Amino acid sequence: MTLPNAALLLRIYLGEAERHGSAPLFEALVMQARASGLAGATVLRGPMGFGHSGELHTAKILDLSSNLPLVIEIVDVREKIEAYLEAVKDMLVSTLVTLEKVRIVQYGQTHHEVEI
Repeated sequence: MTLPNAALLLRIYLGEAERHGSAPLFEALVMQARASGLAGATVLRGPMGFGHSGELHTAKILDLSSNLPLVIEIVDVREKIEAYLEAVKDMLVSTLVTLEKVRIVQYGQTHHEVEI
């Protein structure tokens, strides 16, 4: 998929144990991204982190946490990102969301750089 010149990086920060109904929240968010036709979504699992509560979450061998920090990253055009955020806003109860303009470098049959 070739992304156009103007794109945004959406990051959603959440905990692994957060749920949406019977499903993990990160799964529900990725499935909604797919249903919304976004270019792609990646879930990154962090070995350690803390949020606004100050509670430390870690993946130390003797302290295997079931609530490690996760980040979902999605890159797409502004309009699709904004529509997606509107669709998932009720799922994002106490979740940090960031948006930033990005420089896209695509490799493959058509290599080009896009600076936003």
